[in-house]
Amino acid sequence: MRQILTISLLFSTIRLATPLVLAALGGLYSERSGVINIALEGLMLAGAFTAASVTYYAQNPWVGLGAAILAGAAVAFVIAFACIRCKADQVVTGTGINILFIGLPAVLSGAMFLSSGSTPQIPKEHLLPTLDRLLPAFLPHWRILTDVSVISLAALLVVVVTSYVLYRTPFGLRLRSVGENPEAADAAGVRVNRIRYIGVVMSGALAGLGGAYLSIGQSSLFTRNMAAGRGFIALAALIFGKWRPVQTMLACLLFGFADAITIQLQGVPVSIVGVIQVAVGIVVLLIVWVILHRVSFANRNRLLEFLAALAAAIVACGIFSLATRGYFARLAIAPVEIPVQFIQMIPYLVTIVMLAGFIGQSRAPKSLGLPYEKER
Repeated sequence: MRQILTISLLFSTIRLATPLVLAALGGLYSERSGVINIALEGLMLAGAFTAASVTYYAQNPWVGLGAAILAGAAVAFVIAFACIRCKADQVVTGTGINILFIGLPAVLSGAMFLSSGSTPQIPKEHLLPTLDRLLPAFLPHWRILTDVSVISLAALLVVVVTSYVLYRTPFGLRLRSVGENPEAADAAGVRVNRIRYIGVVMSGALAGLGGAYLSIGQSSLFTRNMAAGRGFIALAALIFGKWRPVQTMLACLLFGFADAITIQLQGVPVSIVGVIQVAVGIVVLLIVWVILHRVSFANRNRLLEFLAALAAAIVACGIFSLATRGYFARLAIAPVEIPVQFIQMIPYLVTIVMLAGFIGQSRAPKSLGLPYEKER
């Protein structure tokens, strides 16, 4: 366990959660305006490929970053035109964009770099810098500065700005109103379709930024389908966070932690005894959670119910460990290495479990997915 729970796990969580936060906040702008954005995965892929390609030729990560934002915004404008102006089905449109950008970057990469699998390697000095490169040389370079990208700091700032814009500005009020009741917003003089266009384009820009981080921040090249489902995990985090900025960020950190655990576990021998203890804890967690929900513990607040069940599971694991210590010590079972395929399932299993347990507490904007046609 000590091999897994290290300080590196914290920094890995921050790095892996950064693209999720940016994509999820992008989805928040779109869905708060009433347009479902299933295309976060495709928008991230568009931003990742554009950033890697432009950075390779321009030899400047900031130029690549700007190009990725523009690419994401351009693709999102196409989505907005199809869903708002042409009133196409929003889920089908988003799915089509996702399918398109699974194959299109490979075709373009083959034409530009004679390799459909990936773009060329980008030199380290042309990648997005970490925080320490923005500070004077005489200041101490702590690990929090050398291991965290400037985009991770930007993602935190985007959360703060989004919270302010959404709840403290006239634009945020209009954005929320067109997602809840576009007819009332229209009657109050709000141009519903224009606000929705802005929300969807902002969604594409932020998702493109998250994709750029994948290719020129977290990695040094674009590889085929490198988003690897992060767009869908970001969408799950948005639902789990109830379409609110801070809660969505916390959900992204949870999924980033699950992804970081996945990386830490690969190649680390795991004790069978530890696996049994974890299994006992999970069983106790689920049983207690169901019981607490049935008896209306905490007025059916599922977050408090989950925390109480988690505390009970931790106590149960401790008692089980003390009660069986002598028995397992006599067996002398050697640690084994878990197959990597099972380890790689962890982030997706966490996503499914969290959505299954908390989606009933999330209330989407009332007009989400419904096209608006102005009365004449």
